Amino acid sequence: MFDLFTDRAKRSIVAGQDEAIALGHDFMGTEHLLLGLVTDPESTAGAVLAAHGVDLDRTREATVRLLTAAGVPATGGRPAREALAALGIDVAEIQRRADDSFGEGAFQFPRPAYTPHAKAALEQTLREAKELGHERFGTEHMLLGVLAVGPSGTEHATAVDVLTALDVDVTALRPALLARLAQH
Repeated sequence: MFDLFTDRAKRSIVAGQDEAIALGHDFMGTEHLLLGLVTDPESTAGAVLAAHGVDLDRTREATVRLLTAAGVPATGGRPAREALAALGIDVAEIQRRADDSFGEGAFQFPRPAYTPHAKAALEQTLREAKELGHERFGTEHMLLGVLAVGPSGTEHATAVDVLTALDVDVTALRPALLARLAQH
């Protein structure tokens, strides 16, 4: 499925993973997808978010604040590292060797696993692109997918909570995004 994503969308996903790792999260939620989208204000989704006052620093701060308040730990993948250590595998040594061979940051472990809501948002990305008659999935489709998962409740999407915490009118994002797509 990821081969159908545009290069910008792929970079946004990787940026979201990097944000999750930097925040010490061993999961990739909708909030991390949002952070990935915000990292590129030149992308379609990034431009729409920027036009609504969303920037990386504030989004990161709101994400940390909401997750901390919800009691979500920033373990930095400690359980996975501990499991490997029990088998005699030194992840820190592997990371040092990879950094020496391939450059700093080349090996990051563990890569965050997608939450069910992040998976749902990515699946919705596909549906959004198809509904718009697009063959490739861009950042605009990813943002539409994240927004479609919805606010807190039965289908909890932390990204929507983050946007709400930033005083963004979440209901205005979809029409703004579709209007921007119509211009191109």
